[in-house]
Amino acid sequence: MQIRPATPADVSAIFHIRTSVTENQLTTAELAGMGITPASITAMILASPCAWVADKDGQVVGFSMIDPDTGSLFAAFVLPVHEGQGIGRKLVKAAEDALFANHPVTWLETGKTTRAASFYRHLGWSNERQADAGDIRLEKRRP
Repeated sequence: MQIRPATPADVSAIFHIRTSVTENQLTTAELAGMGITPASITAMILASPCAWVADKDGQVVGFSMIDPDTGSLFAAFVLPVHEGQGIGRKLVKAAEDALFANHPVTWLETGKTTRAASFYRHLGWSNERQADAGDIRLEKRRP
């Protein structure tokens, strides 16, 4: 398995993964309603290094994305059949490395009682604060 920068050719796989998860599942229509479309993700990837994919035997099985301007971890998802193999940890590490190159503190938002929240806490994200709609904001400082 290899973690590599995402390319526009990976966008369809990114959307497949994002709509296949079992927690925080959204449809392509719901994502589009939030402004997250294949065109917007392609534009982000072309604008700056902001996304990484986990490539396992030629198949993209996970991805992470950041917003380099705001210093946030935007997304980290793995296909359910590949969970528990350390892929998410490696994808988050790639995102953190890029964020910490330009930001002393990075942040993310997720549901307070989700598996994702526990996962991020386990990776050292802390300083929990309430965010919108029952979500929490977690932060991590540059090592």
